[in-house]
Amino acid sequence: MSMLGLGAPPGLRECSRAGCRSEATYSIGWRNPRIHSEDRVKVWVACGEHVGYLSEFLRARDFPVTVTDLQAAQS
Repeated sequence: MSMLGLGAPPGLRECSRAGCRSEATYSIGWRNPRIHSEDRVKVWVACGEHVGYLSEFLRARDFPVTVTDLQAAQS
């Protein structure tokens, strides 16, 4: 099992969805406003298949969510 991308080819980012090993193409920035200040943003990465699932999971909890293309986020 690859944890945090260990064992993955350099530069390859795996989707944050449990069990998914696909290459991530999106960045999902989020925070829990009950415990994090506005400058504290966590980041998940997602493949095209799971970007909707992961972002909706966070939005359902009323977390602010920003989805960007991973290439644009790295620039």
